[in-house]
Amino acid sequence: MRFVLASKSPRRQELMKLISSDFIVAVEDIDEESSYKLSPILAVEDIAKRKGEAVDIHYPNDLIISADTIVVLNNQIIGKPADKSDAKRILKELSNKSHYVHTGFRIKYLNKEIVSHVTSEVIFNELSDELIDKYIASGSPLDKAGAYGVQDNKKFPIIKKVIGSVDNVIGFPVKEILEAIKEIKK
Repeated sequence: MRFVLASKSPRRQELMKLISSDFIVAVEDIDEESSYKLSPILAVEDIAKRKGEAVDIHYPNDLIISADTIVVLNNQIIGKPADKSDAKRILKELSNKSHYVHTGFRIKYLNKEIVSHVTSEVIFNELSDELIDKYIASGSPLDKAGAYGVQDNKKFPIIKKVIGSVDNVIGFPVKEILEAIKEIKK
């Protein structure tokens, strides 16, 4: 049995190394837009499931892990910013507020499947325009849901507090995925 990670995210690939150093990455493009019509939790689970299903046929005897992460403020899904000005708008919107990060994941092994999600609450500091501009200039916010990465917090103090799994906020809740892998291998 091999592990297959159905994600091109460098952050997920790094965290996957905590589960196994021996895995392959396999990604097929899927349309995520249709899922955003669902509630945030159903949307993130649906996307994770479809990401995994897209590679199932190529790896029928392997354990496939797929995931998707969304940021939700006031029941509105906040995706990746379109550009720098959109990143600034998103960060201003999140400033001094609490929001939720949901990661849906799917584990598939042989004829068994587990689809689940993890939710964390993230509380932002009040962000000055200067901090937002420096953060955006670093380029880091441009490829992340919600226009931020919790791993950037040491250099750019944007987050006051995370309630729940920090790995989940990064996009790959390692503890819960490990539990699901143990369950599916029984």
